Amino acid sequence: MSEKAEKPLIPAATILMLRDGDTGLEVFMVVRHHQIDFASGALVFPGGKLAPGDVEPEVRDLCDGADGLDDTLLALRVAAIREAFEESGVLLARDDSGELIGGARLSSLEADRPLLDKGTLKIADFLTREKLRLACDLLEPYSHWVTPKMMPKRFDTHFYLAVAPSDHVAMHDGSEGVDSVWINPAQALEEAKAGKRTVIFPTRMNLEQLAESKTVEEAFAAAKARTIVTVEPQVEDRDGTMMLTIPAAAGYSLTEIAMNDMT
Repeated sequence: MSEKAEKPLIPAATILMLRDGDTGLEVFMVVRHHQIDFASGALVFPGGKLAPGDVEPEVRDLCDGADGLDDTLLALRVAAIREAFEESGVLLARDDSGELIGGARLSSLEADRPLLDKGTLKIADFLTREKLRLACDLLEPYSHWVTPKMMPKRFDTHFYLAVAPSDHVAMHDGSEGVDSVWINPAQALEEAKAGKRTVIFPTRMNLEQLAESKTVEEAFAAAKARTIVTVEPQVEDRDGTMMLTIPAAAGYSLTEIAMNDMT
């Protein structure tokens, strides 16, 4: 059996939910439950793998911004918004008025978060029942990472930027996420360096890039101007030192790091 057949790529999507805070740009992050098999205990952006309901044909007619996106790219945005709702309680969706739903309406949908997470409620059924449309047009592509081949579980993850509506109260779900925080990207990096938080390599790289922007507007402008290059880290043995390398064209602050220095 081939290496690729043994470790199929799992399509996934992640949202960097942003706001302008008192001290500058902030991003919403959650601490993953220690019993989860991927990035357990780590500080991460809300996200996860595609659900079967994300790819159903009827979802397209329930999305704003679907034109010009193929089925896969649309499903990734659907998954990103759904996962953000499940893991943070923020829902980028519009009602019949064409406006994003407000905090009061959002609170009435709280009981649907675990149902969507468990797959007992499909996203299309949820949107149809509530007469909502996903605001896929508000997501800005940010980066694209593929898990290295030597890992036991491999994800093909698309990262997106989004702005959290001001009256949506972001909060971890208490299941996959056991804690949450709005945090300045530079502060998250400092706390990781000090050993106060666990931040995995892709998260670290995206935080470093995000820290170059001081406001939401700057972050979106930088994302729009950037050419996204797929990052699939490679492992090289350099005289007994295992090095992880990534493409220079991706625009991150480093192109290689000793695997012993990644945590």
